[in-house]
Amino acid sequence: MSKETKVTNSLSLEELKTKGVELEAQLFKLRMQQTTGQLANTSLIRLARKELARIKTFQTQKLQKTSSRKEVKGK
Repeated sequence: MSKETKVTNSLSLEELKTKGVELEAQLFKLRMQQTTGQLANTSLIRLARKELARIKTFQTQKLQKTSSRKEVKGK
């Protein structure tokens, strides 16, 4: 696991949601820049998409952990 991934994994669920919204906004801006021809480095779009997917994966994992803990407590 890379250092950046470890840092991302340690974020709380609310922080992950906030970072996800920020990345979606960044991805939108990058796509607009690409459409208008202002984006010189098109690989930034790919990197933003991958980071957004990583954030969403961590969100899902944390939600599954919390829901499984609630089920165990309920039994």
